[in-house]
Amino acid sequence: MSRRERLRSIIEARPFQRTIIAIIALNAITHGTATFDGLPEQVLGFLHAVDRIALAIFVVEIAVRLYAYGWKFFRDPWSVFDALIVGIALVPVTGPTSVLRTLRILRALRLISAVPSMRRVVSALLSAIPGMASIIGLLLLVMYVSAVISTEMFGRIAPDYFADLPTSLFSLFQIMTGEAWPDIADQVMSEMPWAWIFFVGYILTSSYVVLNLFIAVVVNALDDETVSREEKRTEDKLDTILQELARLHARIDALERLPEEQRSGGHSPAQVSSS
Repeated sequence: MSRRERLRSIIEARPFQRTIIAIIALNAITHGTATFDGLPEQVLGFLHAVDRIALAIFVVEIAVRLYAYGWKFFRDPWSVFDALIVGIALVPVTGPTSVLRTLRILRALRLISAVPSMRRVVSALLSAIPGMASIIGLLLLVMYVSAVISTEMFGRIAPDYFADLPTSLFSLFQIMTGEAWPDIADQVMSEMPWAWIFFVGYILTSSYVVLNLFIAVVVNALDDETVSREEKRTEDKLDTILQELARLHARIDALERLPEEQRSGGHSPAQVSSS
């Protein structure tokens, strides 16, 4: 086994991965603790020391993975993601780049790539983007039509919410989220009692129909991700079985090609029968 293969076996081992996950979680906790007011200087110094040690470990880990996998490292999107997160942490935090100091907490996002279950969820969400784009277009169309209608009908009654198209769009987005929409409806219905038809129809369409379609698309993507993972496992098992069968077939062919004396242990057939 070569040195790179040994390194890959160590990197892919569960104890190594769990250690990295624990360091990422500890580093995220130290970043959150450092935001508390009134911490003693000794505590802040300790937190900064832990942060520097964690960063050094992450740099070494990325370097080892880069050496172990070579150019294949850049073919894995999650490896590139880890390298970018660690690279941002190496940017100097003085001068014009001091704003990047706050981006150190992005290292906590490495839990996504380190935990397989999180990685599968994100992969499913990314695969659901095409379907979600169509639903977003439908939602925008519903909001636009409703905004034009509400501006024309309710602009005079509630100018704070429906004075013009942008204001109506924002108010309808607020209604869609369920935030303070009864106050808006009460103000309009004080002069137009039948306006409840518009609000009920819009809420049912935007919140309970269109938004639930998002959930359906994401759940379907998660199911597809699970099925594809199971299919990959099945294919790997079949490949292993086929390789074993190929080895057995090669051994049988090799035995059949041997002279009969070698197959009988070096004795001729007559010697074997006389004995």
